[in-house]
Amino acid sequence: MQTIIEPFRIKSVEPIYFTTKEERETILRAAHFNTFRIKARDVLIDLLTDSGTSAMSSNQWAGIMQGDESYAGSESFFRFENSVRSITNMPYIIPTHQGRASEKIIFSILGGKGKYFISNTLFDTTRANIEFSGAEGIDCICEEGKHPTIPAPFKGNMDTVLLQKTIEQVGAENIPLIIMTITNNSGGGQPVSMQNLREVKAICKQYKIPLYIDACRFAENAYFIKIREEGYAQKPIPEIVREMFSYADGCTMSAKKDAFANIGGFLAMHDLDLALRCRNLLIITEGFTTYGGLAGRDLEAIAIGLQEIMDEHYLQYRIRSMEYLTEKLANAGVPVMQPAGGHAVYLDAKQFLPNIPANQYPGQALVCALYTHGGIRAVEIGSLMFGKYDEAGKLIPAQLELVRLAIPRRVYTQSHIDYVAEVIIEVFEKRDQISGLKIIEETPLLRHFTAKLKPVEN
Repeated sequence: MQTIIEPFRIKSVEPIYFTTKEERETILRAAHFNTFRIKARDVLIDLLTDSGTSAMSSNQWAGIMQGDESYAGSESFFRFENSVRSITNMPYIIPTHQGRASEKIIFSILGGKGKYFISNTLFDTTRANIEFSGAEGIDCICEEGKHPTIPAPFKGNMDTVLLQKTIEQVGAENIPLIIMTITNNSGGGQPVSMQNLREVKAICKQYKIPLYIDACRFAENAYFIKIREEGYAQKPIPEIVREMFSYADGCTMSAKKDAFANIGGFLAMHDLDLALRCRNLLIITEGFTTYGGLAGRDLEAIAIGLQEIMDEHYLQYRIRSMEYLTEKLANAGVPVMQPAGGHAVYLDAKQFLPNIPANQYPGQALVCALYTHGGIRAVEIGSLMFGKYDEAGKLIPAQLELVRLAIPRRVYTQSHIDYVAEVIIEVFEKRDQISGLKIIEETPLLRHFTAKLKPVEN
């Protein structure tokens, strides 16, 4: 059979609310051209993020009813701990209320002025937590990852030559961790190969620097290894996952992605001394060590979701869904990141809107156009999210200007995705009518969440 079906049946639904184009134009103006400020009920298809927006399974909902809400020593924690340990093989498991809380804890302990954290590509909250500590984040993405249309199989890889050069420049003693983001979210949801993980681990060992994995989408990355990397086609996903984690000294994870959960995350590591320091800060900021800011029912949902995500039928459907939308857009001439990533489809806003310069935020302009035309909410990953200013106040643009269409897991059907494709293609055909934007209000960190913008007058 050629058709890949959804490997689940729908058991519960919620309504979608429809708006007119005129209503959406009014809503967008009131939101100051920032879709984070729009009410969810005013969105038709919400592709803002895949974080915490998945549909949970009947088994996860059943697990929620078993949640042990004891303050200390909850049975739910031990089931959660066993599930995390079964995939990471790490002895020290620390629950947190979400991924950025894990980042806040570890970077507060290891960061600070004069410290550097090197990654294939850091995502926005990771970089913000590093910078908030006074440290600096450095990206060492491979050359293929800098070019949206090059169809390389592992565009999320770290450039190992650049990594070694960077270590020598800033000094190994000033690098508390090297971080591999899998899949590489800011780089188009692109995977990291097992070979690249091995090579980075060897460099880390040479310089005595711990290697941590940002494991938000570990299962999607494992599936890419299975279908794209030589020697893994016959290996089951759990085995590939365990090998990936075998090269890491620790990991952070938002369970809101590859655990299908609505909330939650964790830190895991081999270093007992660091674990004790993290747990101490956890108690101060998140809660006791066996709940970490989570209800017992959430720990149950995560424990079950971490196992469900490794189902090969689900992963085949998930990755094929991304390919389906990518192919549909590419065939219509829409500039789209290729090959398809694991959790999202990325539009190349720089090519989509070549007449809008970086300082007028082409990605955000495209995000606004998708909303007004079809009620689709996406997110900009470009100069609004990652741009900085030089000493003269001039924008230093991001390397890529992307628009991410993050597909929530087990939520939308093929007809929803067909509608998304139609909207994007229609917007592309009218792209000359889109104008740039300028910021009128922003915060020093993570400005894209709350910034206010307005159209540039032509």
